[in-house]
Amino acid sequence: MQQPLTASLAKNKAALRTMFGETIDLYTKEIRLFGFPCCICLFEGLSSIERLWIMMLDILSRPPESQPPASPQALFDFVLYRTAIPLEANTVEDLDGVRRQITAGACVILVDGVSKALVISSQSMQFRSVSEPSGEGNIRGSREGFIELLRVNISLVRRLVRSGNLTVETLTVGRRTLTEAALLYDRERVSGRLLDTVRGRLQRASLPFVFDSGYLAGFVQKSRFSFFQSVGYTERPDTAAAKLCEGKLILLVNGSPFAMILPYFFTENFQSMDDYAEKAYFATLIRLFRYASFLLAVLLPGVFVSVANFTPELLPPQLMYKVASAEQATPLPLFMEALLVNFLLEIIREAGLRLPRPIGHAVSLVAALIIGDAAVSAGLLGTPLVIVSALTALCTFVVPNLYEPVIVLRILFILAGGILGPVGVAVLFFCMVLGMCEMNAFGIPYMAPAATQAKAFLRDGLLRSGWQTLAKADFTVGDLQQKVPEQEGNP
Repeated sequence: MQQPLTASLAKNKAALRTMFGETIDLYTKEIRLFGFPCCICLFEGLSSIERLWIMMLDILSRPPESQPPASPQALFDFVLYRTAIPLEANTVEDLDGVRRQITAGACVILVDGVSKALVISSQSMQFRSVSEPSGEGNIRGSREGFIELLRVNISLVRRLVRSGNLTVETLTVGRRTLTEAALLYDRERVSGRLLDTVRGRLQRASLPFVFDSGYLAGFVQKSRFSFFQSVGYTERPDTAAAKLCEGKLILLVNGSPFAMILPYFFTENFQSMDDYAEKAYFATLIRLFRYASFLLAVLLPGVFVSVANFTPELLPPQLMYKVASAEQATPLPLFMEALLVNFLLEIIREAGLRLPRPIGHAVSLVAALIIGDAAVSAGLLGTPLVIVSALTALCTFVVPNLYEPVIVLRILFILAGGILGPVGVAVLFFCMVLGMCEMNAFGIPYMAPAATQAKAFLRDGLLRSGWQTLAKADFTVGDLQQKVPEQEGNP
């Protein structure tokens, strides 16, 4: 239950100290305005004391045009309505409101004898400047990326989508951290059912703390276990703006530079903003390369192990002899070697990712010298398998959004190919495709628009049509949602 403010300044200060304890960054300063006791409350580092005093001294040092306030309520109204101090339009009437304002960087003024508080915009937070995103490089287009401050991220999207239909809803997530989040959508293009579904799931999300938008993914999707996700992430404001124009929702969380895209389809993992700045035929070719890279990254090691162990006659004679001689020279079975190489590749990746950048560059060099060369020379690994593993690792980096499922599926295909042979690879591939087709992203198939047989798949899914064709097609995800009714328990 919210505790309302009282008319006693001493009681309000005591209640604030009880709420925040003996924290040293809570700044409370008692002052007198026109003879009436007041108190300024703010958090150092979130609000600028210098800016606050400049604003107040400049205004309140001037004599009033008429009679000075004769009561605390008259002082409250005078400061709120008759001064040029940048006050918020809404006043605060309870302690929880005071907590929300001062933790957001504002300053709150309590007046003795008034059970409300004034709010001054004096935010002065330190944050990282807007820079190029680290994980979504592009040749053309914007170089701006989201940062950790929520209000700045909203402004980056607002600057690109200047339509009056862009709507921003704020909510609080995390019981202990009380993290501020924002849900962005185009109210003319978004589906009402999609909006109500996402909004309801966010309100029911129960987490003790939230520091990234990914924390909410499990509560928003509400789907059965799958290696793939029906939500996506981006660091680019232009990508988020493009998704808004398609009728999707964008979820931003304070403290995270990653925006969540709702819903997200399988084909979107193979698209990039550069596709729309290049010629259609070249963008289509690059997109087909990405699909091929995904299949190679998932299937190639398992197929190689399966063919080498169970059907070596399918290999050319020269390659078959090299694979056989390499396998005889190594102490482990072929599928165990494949698992070992993938295990080592993941260790190298984690080491390079977690170490400081100057040291991280040396990790790949050490790994290439010791694992790539010395392990083959010592007879621990076969040369053909090392080449296959290196090729699959390169293919994995072509589609970075699918890195996690690719790694797990690759290991499963190696086990299936090494134990069950071609039959195991075929059965596992069938199960993977069937599971992807069964996934439902907020009432829309995860494989949309291919699964819904929509023209959008050929227009901007597997291929990429020219702008003359794309400009005529007014596509939104709501068009796909109407074709497939949402199933209860499998949204």
